[in-house]
Amino acid sequence: MTPEARAQQIKVILFDVDGVLTDGQIIIVPESSAPDAKGIEVKGFSAHDGLGISLARLAGLQIGFITKRQSRTVAIRARDLKLEFVYQGQSHKMNAVNDILARTGLDLAHLAYVGDDIIDLPVMRLCGLAIATANARPQVKAIAHYITPLPGGKGAGRDAIDFILNARGVLDSTIEQYLDADNAAAAAADIGTGQM
Repeated sequence: MTPEARAQQIKVILFDVDGVLTDGQIIIVPESSAPDAKGIEVKGFSAHDGLGISLARLAGLQIGFITKRQSRTVAIRARDLKLEFVYQGQSHKMNAVNDILARTGLDLAHLAYVGDDIIDLPVMRLCGLAIATANARPQVKAIAHYITPLPGGKGAGRDAIDFILNARGVLDSTIEQYLDADNAAAAAADIGTGQM
């Protein structure tokens, strides 16, 4: 089956976070100078990916994050993006996928997963559309149905969404719906305004 044919079946897009929606850097700022101080984790997200998530939602797709790390930054970004599925602290990501399948009644053929490293392989080997970022590890690229032109944190998420919507023949019409100031569905699908 071609990647485009796989994309036509997708109903849920799931993303890893570090290295996919960010460039993979993890910046930790200490909360104090105490030796046992906790830190604040800082990540940079692409605005292009955020708008892509609005387009995906407007086109009828559900979106989620599955990440190994626990991060308040990710929780805040997920809230701003109005995600349907957010799973942090997932060392074995198929556990989260199985929960999503149980919650939605869908099967693996309806899931797209965007990853970049070996922790993503179990999901990518089984999902309907496996997408690797341009910066992904060789093992991930080797099993991907599609590889994004751009790397993580630089628009790879938007590349993945555009590929799926284009394969479904709805990318241009969804963009026009989004741009229609009177379209209530577009307003409902849009992400937050960034007021944290």
